[in-house]
Amino acid sequence: METGDLLETIAGLASQLKQYAGKLPPVVPLNVVPGGMKPTPEAVEAFEKTVYRFRDLGGASAFKRFTDLFIESLEAFEAGRVLAAIQPLLLVLDRLEVMQREKTITFSPKDEARLKAYRTTLHKILPGSQPELEGAGRGL
Repeated sequence: METGDLLETIAGLASQLKQYAGKLPPVVPLNVVPGGMKPTPEAVEAFEKTVYRFRDLGGASAFKRFTDLFIESLEAFEAGRVLAAIQPLLLVLDRLEVMQREKTITFSPKDEARLKAYRTTLHKILPGSQPELEGAGRGL
């Protein structure tokens, strides 16, 4: 498995999370929907296919250790828990950066840019990335 294959997997999962999060209302009271708002079966199936395609490609590569994190993300996605689905993907990105620093893997400049873009995409999905009040967080 190549680094590009792993980045494509992350891109696919981040895209699916972004689409799902875009359909959620900004605030959902837990007493109205205690288990969260679950994605459509089609969305879950697409997420699942991406995870299992990675698992099949991973083989004995250095990236095989990420399979459990992708499955954790899938399980959270199926349950409608966006935050819990994003955290394992961010952990994968963190571990990739550690692997690069340790010279276990190398990234081309293009791949490094993709890695940063995926991190930004995932962070934008997280609550609190868009302050409700204009000028919030800018100090006095």
